[in-house]
Amino acid sequence: MAKKAFALRIDEKMLSALQRWADDEFRSVNGQIEFLLNDALKKAGRLKPATEQAEDD
Repeated sequence: MAKKAFALRIDEKMLSALQRWADDEFRSVNGQIEFLLNDALKKAGRLKPATEQAEDD
């Protein structure tokens, strides 16, 4: 899966909280944001399971 870079503007307090959370889970802030977005998309039914995505590619 190819990744695409983009700029994200985020409040300092939110970034600080994300940094602490990422540190607690041994992730980078970028990795933590990606993890949270992936989890939210799956829970909302907006992201196909990995097996379905692979079949569509």
